[in-house]
Amino acid sequence: MDLWALGFSAMWIKDVDLETLTRSFRLDLATRTPCYLSEILDHNIDDESTWVAEVNGWIGIVPAHADGERVRSVTEGGRQALGLRMDINGNAYFDYARDGRIIVSFDPLSPENWKRSGDDPHALDHLMDGLRFQISDDDVLDNPVEDPESISSALALIGRITETDIAADWFLEQHSRIRPSS
Repeated sequence: MDLWALGFSAMWIKDVDLETLTRSFRLDLATRTPCYLSEILDHNIDDESTWVAEVNGWIGIVPAHADGERVRSVTEGGRQALGLRMDINGNAYFDYARDGRIIVSFDPLSPENWKRSGDDPHALDHLMDGLRFQISDDDVLDNPVEDPESISSALALIGRITETDIAADWFLEQHSRIRPSS
């Protein structure tokens, strides 16, 4: 299914322990059970479960309601966080925050320089080499990039930042689902 049809929101947080994270997201750690990402939609609809994946010092959360302010706020106290979200209107957002500040924020579908924001809008440029985003109007004419490829590139960028294989380590592995606190 197309991620835009339902909306999609994920967050990755570094240097947070699971207990702190579950309190922050109001999740009941006692309800933790094994789960694949492919199963979380049904569980989320049934009981509002959240998929929680721990890899390489990062914790991934789906769905995460990863708006820029939430991504920024979870980084207070020396953490890093990444957020990727897409809404049903075809909009996409990528945010990288560190130490309570948004470092880079951009639309993965068109991350032109003038649309980027944050304290250091080019902080991740070195990790974006070889990824396919629609960078300029010239690219549209010579070598167009479709939206799914831009989203795949955003996910690959997340993999580069987290130093993991986004598919094998995150999306295909079994991790946990955790229900909300009562």
